[in-house]
Amino acid sequence: MLHEEVVGRIRAILLDGEIPPGARIPERELCERLQISRTPLREALKVLAAEGLVQLLPHRGSRAAKLTDKDMRDLFEVCQGLEALAGELACERITDAELDEIASAHADMVRHYHESDLIQYYRGNRAIHEAIVTAAGNPALTGLYASVTARIRRARYVTPMTPQRWALAVKEHEAILNALQRRDGTGLSHILRTHLRHKREEVLQAGFAETEGSEPTLRIAQGAIPCVPIGGM
Repeated sequence: MLHEEVVGRIRAILLDGEIPPGARIPERELCERLQISRTPLREALKVLAAEGLVQLLPHRGSRAAKLTDKDMRDLFEVCQGLEALAGELACERITDAELDEIASAHADMVRHYHESDLIQYYRGNRAIHEAIVTAAGNPALTGLYASVTARIRRARYVTPMTPQRWALAVKEHEAILNALQRRDGTGLSHILRTHLRHKREEVLQAGFAETEGSEPTLRIAQGAIPCVPIGGM
């Protein structure tokens, strides 16, 4: 397996929350899973440490890097600005075909909501946000958005989805689609900022508790729907 492929596979594992922030990197298990030796694994971990995804511990292996509350606030502030700009540009540039695809994805997402299929809901949710950014037609914006949302996605595993929050998210997505269909850039920009602000508050309120020598422990709100390591706004 090529070095770049090893880095990419481990990066995906980290970003999808399979190894949560603060948890030790299980080197032996990763070597077996990827069918590689310790040397290419550790070289890949050095690259990911430079990206801020891994914390190297001298003579003690490595951990998935933690995201502090300030990190999350900073990332969501940037994400809000990027999505707001994407919404404005998308309303100017989106094609009818792109709009139809987003409307279809929204219908599928709502169906998954009614079926209480959280995994498929999140996948559809994420696809809608990415499609709006793509419809903005700005490759620089798309690249920045991918980088920021990848880091945010690492924290999703700590975020339980309560029935109330889920219902609100669906309602907000209906407003997003409506504004996009009307090509109301100003309105869509405002809705996206509010939607992302609600998500930021949800992530920050969830958090996770740690004790010395233990792995992160989730604090799940009573009545919450268990969260999964797949992104979605």
